Amino acid sequence: MNKRDLKKFEKLLLEKRKKLIEEIGTFTERGGDTIKNSSGNLSSHTYHMADIGTDAQEREKTFLFASKSGRLLYHIDEALRRLQNNTYGKCVVCGAEISLERLNVVPHARMCIKCKEKEEQSKSG
Repeated sequence: MNKRDLKKFEKLLLEKRKKLIEEIGTFTERGGDTIKNSSGNLSSHTYHMADIGTDAQEREKTFLFASKSGRLLYHIDEALRRLQNNTYGKCVVCGAEISLERLNVVPHARMCIKCKEKEEQSKSG
């Protein structure tokens, strides 16, 4: 992989990282919004049980989305570390070069496609 490719992937990873941080911030801001909070009324007795259930479901969805985004952010940060220590684009399992096609689709990829397929097969089997 040449320096131009490395710069391209670094820029792509930094852009994805910025978007994710903004997204996580949005989840955090929305995380506490409920019917009860937005109305200013602290009593939950004046609301229908279904409304309270909907609030709980929305908080849970927000948590799951933020959690998924947090994991992706971790993988992007790890890819940026690999760029810094000149191991980016090499499979962490076998050491082979990860194809540019794969990195274009998944710029934070840690494994070549063969090793990733083996990992997926061992999880499902």
